[in-house]
Amino acid sequence: MEQITSKPKKGFFNFIEKTGNGLPHPALLFGIFAVSTLLLSAIGSLFGWQSINPVTGEQVEIVNLLSRQNVHRIILEMVDNYTGFAPLGIVMVALLGLGVAETSGLIKAAINAMLVKTPVKYITVMVLFTGVISKVAGDLGYLLIIPLSGVIFHSVGRNPILGLSVAFAGVSGGFAANLLICSLDPLLAGLSTEAAHIIDPDYYVLPTANYYFSAVSTFFIVGVGMLVTAKWVAPRLGNYTGDVEHEPIQQTTPLEKKGLKRAGYVFLIWLALIAIGLFPQNGFLRAENGSILHSPVLEGIITFLFLIMASAGAVYGFTVGRFKKPEDIIKGMNDSFKTLSTYLVLVFFAAQFVAWFRWSNLGLMLAINGATALQNANVGLIPLVILFVTFAAFLNLFMGSASAKWALIGPVFIPIFMLLGYSPELSQVVYRVGDSVTNIITPMMSFFALIIVYYQKYDKNAGIGTIMACMLPYSIAFFIGWTILLVSWILLGLPLGPGVVLYYG
Repeated sequence: MEQITSKPKKGFFNFIEKTGNGLPHPALLFGIFAVSTLLLSAIGSLFGWQSINPVTGEQVEIVNLLSRQNVHRIILEMVDNYTGFAPLGIVMVALLGLGVAETSGLIKAAINAMLVKTPVKYITVMVLFTGVISKVAGDLGYLLIIPLSGVIFHSVGRNPILGLSVAFAGVSGGFAANLLICSLDPLLAGLSTEAAHIIDPDYYVLPTANYYFSAVSTFFIVGVGMLVTAKWVAPRLGNYTGDVEHEPIQQTTPLEKKGLKRAGYVFLIWLALIAIGLFPQNGFLRAENGSILHSPVLEGIITFLFLIMASAGAVYGFTVGRFKKPEDIIKGMNDSFKTLSTYLVLVFFAAQFVAWFRWSNLGLMLAINGATALQNANVGLIPLVILFVTFAAFLNLFMGSASAKWALIGPVFIPIFMLLGYSPELSQVVYRVGDSVTNIITPMMSFFALIIVYYQKYDKNAGIGTIMACMLPYSIAFFIGWTILLVSWILLGLPLGPGVVLYYG
């Protein structure tokens, strides 16, 4: 179990926190980033910054966002940038269902029932492991695991901000690790296959290409995460001194047990319906091509989260008497939206920044120039792997989408690795490690604004500095440790996945 007594607030991470929180409000900060992007795009256009896209062969130039045409675009698309910001709709729909479950008392009762049987010393490992494997359910980890982990830690008398940090490390820092194949695997494999065709038109990268390494990485992330939590993050945060009262662990009453049992039946009914729709070869919930990974269940997991949580919460609420009439269900949904005000303001500025940065081609230019520099480095395999991990980690600070980055730089690095005699699967796994380790410290990550709101629930003064100070130890440890694991894997010549070798040709 981690220490919970505080060390004096000094040192590098405290400096990061003070400096970061000394910056303007996160919403204003994103606004400043957005305006800076406008100015930098004008400067880049004025000086003629340009590169050649290695995928298309086309010339890429910085787009001046202060030109007449683009000023018009900014004005006309500002609303669309906001309403089309991917996490916004996801968060709102998820909160409708979670609001019913929370208002009914289902979430609290379920947590209490779980904590009564879970020793406190295993809470950290449970949260880390759950966070890592939650990616099989898409964005569920960001919407459910992270906020619940704060509640869980607070309930057992530990710092809730520590709980949020532990869960964030598992969900987002361990993005390339999993015991199961998730939707990102076939997406990246498809892009890798296309890139491999530059050298070998008959080469095919399977979705299971990195499975062995990803499965082992699951336990690695949990182990390193526990070490970082115990040695750095927990002692630094110390005891929680905020004004949010914790919900003590209580024995489940007979009525609550009855409600949980009925809610459990609802959950099992949903699982049965999903299984009936997925597992038969012609199941009605499979994708048009028969795929399970691209089925409405996995790609529309937020819809199922809403339906399951709302229905289970309603059954529980009526069973224990928290709900008296159907209107109480709607009231629960209304109550959940009261917590969204800060997030809605923050997302407006974040959405404009992300859109304008993409329009300007600044991120694309950075990726192209960085990839070209690595291509020209002409170093051995291990130095190339380390440089590639570093480059992917750095690039992730400016481009949030894992698939978009790989679509851009995969056609550069996969041919390099193949010409050196190494498989496309190896270059893909190197990229995935680098892409994961900085997820927890980049404001470009889609759910970063939501994470700030989670922290502010327990500390109204929390900002980007607080998150950076909490998550940098995980990011650094994951970067160093995961790179060592990857290099060791290569030196031992271990297969990356079923039937996948390190060498090509």
